[in-house]
Amino acid sequence: MVFTRVLRVSLFGESHGPAVGVVLKGVPPGVPIDVDTINRALERRRPGGRLASPRKEPDRAEILSGVFRGRTTGGPLAIVVRNRDVDSSFYERIKYTPRPGHGDLVAWYRYGGYQDYRGGGHFSGRRTVGLVAAGAVAARIIELESGTRVYGYVKSIGGVEATVKPEDTQEFRRAIDEDPLKCPDPDASERMARLVEEARESGDSLGSVVESVAFNVPPGLGDPPHWGIDASLGGSLFSIPAAKAVEIGLGLGFAGAKGSEVVDEIRGGSGSPRIVGNRAGGINAGITNGMPIIVRVAFKPPSSIRKRVRTVDLRTLDDVELAGGGRHDPVIGPRAAPVVEAVMALVIADHMLYAKSQRLGGVEWRMPWESG
Repeated sequence: MVFTRVLRVSLFGESHGPAVGVVLKGVPPGVPIDVDTINRALERRRPGGRLASPRKEPDRAEILSGVFRGRTTGGPLAIVVRNRDVDSSFYERIKYTPRPGHGDLVAWYRYGGYQDYRGGGHFSGRRTVGLVAAGAVAARIIELESGTRVYGYVKSIGGVEATVKPEDTQEFRRAIDEDPLKCPDPDASERMARLVEEARESGDSLGSVVESVAFNVPPGLGDPPHWGIDASLGGSLFSIPAAKAVEIGLGLGFAGAKGSEVVDEIRGGSGSPRIVGNRAGGINAGITNGMPIIVRVAFKPPSSIRKRVRTVDLRTLDDVELAGGGRHDPVIGPRAAPVVEAVMALVIADHMLYAKSQRLGGVEWRMPWESG
């Protein structure tokens, strides 16, 4: 679920089903988009690699509808990605023993045993493929609309925190994409990698934090209280599997501070007022203030670990022990960074399109293909 009004996002598919994907409604006609743009985004979250799940999915998108001759038609945009590397044997063995920390038990409560239990079914992180594909379209919209760009990266793993100064540059983009942990701080990434290796070898996993920054966001986006942009971001980011906390700007740091220490002052200047500092993370009262939007999302350690844990047999309610199997990531952050980025792009695009339809704040935004 992404909390949007103009762009409506519907994910479909299961982890071990034939395919996963998304239907995106509300995309304006004429947006230049092609399958290569979507595939480049999917490449950032693709499984495989030394520090990730050994599941090897090519994750190549197919656009089924909504694009004609390289531009959106205005109709529903349907994107599908086939599942190619599926092994359900482990899940068949444990279908009556829910994995602690996963959605297995609550899905059994909610769906009465009719859910697809293989690989977590529609609770799996595999479904974020659809979010990233939709986010690639949203990223094109916001860049064309106002030059807005979003960067998601790993801020911390297992308590090791990166020192990152985000920049709206291709060099910063490459630093994220070329690092195996999606961390643009090489020293911190090296220390994180050692922790990930140790956790994997011991059969354990690690928690992580993803930070995402949106540059060149127009002021005036947001429709509080219920559709404040912070409310939209919070609800949407919590829809990412394993997300357990969301911070905007200084976040929890506000709780232990004095107002005089954290207020972002407003100064005069040529053209328009300017905000000094950005502890609010680009949002005041649910409305963008023109500064970069900064969010952080905390992800729990993956619950699938090789260490033995206790659960029950649903047929007898007897206590049993279970050791993790299947193919899983030892840490979620590196795979989640492009997902957080995609969700931010979707929310910002939705608020831009809504503001455009309402002409809020007297701002007349025009898409590049509009005349006049």
